[in-house]
Amino acid sequence: MASSSLCFISFLCFLLCHGALKLQASHHVYTPQPSRLLLHHHEQPYRTSCHFQPPKNWINGPMIYKGIYHLFYQYNPKGAVWGNIVWAHSTSTDLINWKPHDYAIYPSQPSDINGCWSGSATILPGDKPAILYTGINPKNQQVQNLAVPKNLSDPYLREWVKSPKNPLMAPTPQNQINSSSFRDPTTAWLGPDGEWRVIIGSKIDARGLAIMFRSKDFVKWDQVDHPLHYADGMGMWECPDFFPVAKNGRAGVDTSVSGQHVKHVLKVSLDDTKHDQYTVGTYDLKKDIYVPDKGSIEDYRGLRYDYGKYYASKTFFDDQKKRRVLWGWVNESSSVDDDIKKGWSGVQAIPRTVWLDASGKQLIQWPIMEIQKLRNDKVKLADKVLKKGSIIAVKGVTAAQADVDVSFKVKSFNKAQKLKAEWKDPQLVCSQMGAAAKGGVGPFGLLVLASNNLEEYTSVFFRIFKRQDKYVVLMCSDQSRSSLNANNDKTTYGAFLDVDPVRKNISLRSLIDHSIVESFGSKGKACITARVYPRLAIGDKAGLYAFNNGTESVTITKLRAWSLKKAQII
Repeated sequence: MASSSLCFISFLCFLLCHGALKLQASHHVYTPQPSRLLLHHHEQPYRTSCHFQPPKNWINGPMIYKGIYHLFYQYNPKGAVWGNIVWAHSTSTDLINWKPHDYAIYPSQPSDINGCWSGSATILPGDKPAILYTGINPKNQQVQNLAVPKNLSDPYLREWVKSPKNPLMAPTPQNQINSSSFRDPTTAWLGPDGEWRVIIGSKIDARGLAIMFRSKDFVKWDQVDHPLHYADGMGMWECPDFFPVAKNGRAGVDTSVSGQHVKHVLKVSLDDTKHDQYTVGTYDLKKDIYVPDKGSIEDYRGLRYDYGKYYASKTFFDDQKKRRVLWGWVNESSSVDDDIKKGWSGVQAIPRTVWLDASGKQLIQWPIMEIQKLRNDKVKLADKVLKKGSIIAVKGVTAAQADVDVSFKVKSFNKAQKLKAEWKDPQLVCSQMGAAAKGGVGPFGLLVLASNNLEEYTSVFFRIFKRQDKYVVLMCSDQSRSSLNANNDKTTYGAFLDVDPVRKNISLRSLIDHSIVESFGSKGKACITARVYPRLAIGDKAGLYAFNNGTESVTITKLRAWSLKKAQII
């Protein structure tokens, strides 16, 4: 975790081994509960209704234990900007509605006295959760610590105690670990030799590293003489995540699973760009290294979980529903001054189920099915032709708080624009060719959080280009006209979609929640998240439209939209 962001903390289910831990309780340093914001939603028009966020201040974090989901997240109880970080704690039975508890971890030992940063959790023998987390010691060195629940009979795990042997892993002159770049331990996994393994993000100069440690008892950890993986030119690897995915089907697998029936994913959060990038590859058990598949891109052009505002993510294996769930932190587009005025900053994205695409080359992401519990007031459109310059209002839903799923069919590609060789960066192409720029096939898609006269809107759309003998689909999220507030970050985002528009319809699903828009292209092959703060398109003054600004007509084969009820997030 860098000073500007923190990775999510998750409790994950694991194959277990035995081991006893001696622990000591720590004394409370902070007020147990975050203070509540006594403001009505009309006084806070940008607060989300379906996304997890605490009532106030800065956040930036999951697990299932005895049927209850636990969200541990980085929280500043003293302000809406980064600092004074503790591990706050909420629980849920459905990943949508949440109840807060006392802080789980806070500075109390020399090994974390200057901060309790990010980490992960593993389930030890006897169904015992154990958290490994980064602490900041009196020398401002980053070290790794252990904490476990005080009372395992409490399904809410409301109290935690720390090991008297902390820190368990630390930089020394002998191991040559960079003491300012040694953080964010992953969930541990069991190797075939029965030993636990964990990786920790680090760097040497511009080389990103996944430093690996091994342990027999989860207390004494020894550094392995080689990293699990490294890559040059990527800088610090924050919040690494390493997990298996089944080669066939959508079911998730436990983090310790290995073999011919799975591939492995290594995700790293790049400190320089604030993007979460990943590769798909193989875990070589004999050499104890990760090998990305041939053709993998390990630089800033590589695969991302999300091509918008999405960082410091973490997955966990949900053994109840046999799925792997991804959580990510969505940072702000508003200024620091505006964050302080509104009293809060940061939000968790809607949890996503992830699995390996049939091609084996990338992950698919889709909002967890529980979000459908919030759906209400369904409206439908079908077989609507969008001619050049046309726009259709989608009425009957609360446009500021909605779930929209639409499918487009393109019949003619005659006027598809040629994709120039230099157009390699999708974000740059989207920035130069926004929704207002007319094209051949596209732009077509949705205008969300739109004001009555379209002075403000966020556009999520597609363009189709021709490259040699095939067509290329570009997905964009254009925030350039999202707000009349000139102080907002209005960066436009983009991604190329691996889909053949001749054979398949182009689909888009957008989750809209006041100041956040999460969009999923081609059934989750590419995801783009945006934070927007309109001044006019607020509450019942926000509109939703489908549009086509391309020369070729496109058909809405099916559009379904729902209002979303407010989740219970206390």
